[in-house]
Amino acid sequence: MEFQTLLYDLQDGIATITFNRPEVLNAINADMRADFAALIEPLVFDDSVRAVIFTGAGRAFSAGGDIAHFEQEWRTPAFRAHSHQLTHFFNELEALEKPVIAALNGVTTGAGLQLALACDLRLASDQAQIGFRENFLGLIPGHGGTARLARLIGPGRAKELIFMGELIPAEQAMAIGLVSRVFAHDTLMVETNTLVRKLLQRAPQALGLVKRLLNAAGDVDLQSGLVMESLAQSILLKTEDHREGLRAFREKRKPHFEGK
Repeated sequence: MEFQTLLYDLQDGIATITFNRPEVLNAINADMRADFAALIEPLVFDDSVRAVIFTGAGRAFSAGGDIAHFEQEWRTPAFRAHSHQLTHFFNELEALEKPVIAALNGVTTGAGLQLALACDLRLASDQAQIGFRENFLGLIPGHGGTARLARLIGPGRAKELIFMGELIPAEQAMAIGLVSRVFAHDTLMVETNTLVRKLLQRAPQALGLVKRLLNAAGDVDLQSGLVMESLAQSILLKTEDHREGLRAFREKRKPHFEGK
């Protein structure tokens, strides 16, 4: 596929999307927002896409929104409507019933971090610097940044990260649960692809449904969560992948799942 600001590569079921504005630290401008909107359809509806990786070209994952976007004389309602487009894309990533991985190769801040928070896993280079700096512009993290951050690392740590406005190193981000793994910079994409290939060996429908359940876990009471869990299990019980898993267990071999 052709995009103005993104590189899209689909191989062996893995769609790798690279932010490609390295000269401005992959800042998200209007063209990238348009590319995000166009990206939704292949990620959601192309069955050959089984997992997604986001990363950045050059020395940044993404430095967030292009500063020129905020220098316009916005009417408040128009700004909210325009911002909804990016929020919608992040929501689609979070709801996508496929694993979505952020490989943080460098500076990750602003809307770049907001996108990463909408992903299922965040893996980082040991050279990555991560945080929110919106308060230096008199703003706050948007597009779900505050809500997702607080859910991930807790309100106390989220407040400190946002209040201080400091970019923290990858190891510190892992210590507070913001990223799950840190790799040597030169091996980040190799390690990320190794992890994703392991995910491709899992049953796709099971991964998709458990992702939806886990995403909703903080919004529902225990009894509702148990009902949702039971319904999801009853769906999976009827899949060919479940039957394949049983056969593989009996035959003492690895299962071959096809998402059916």
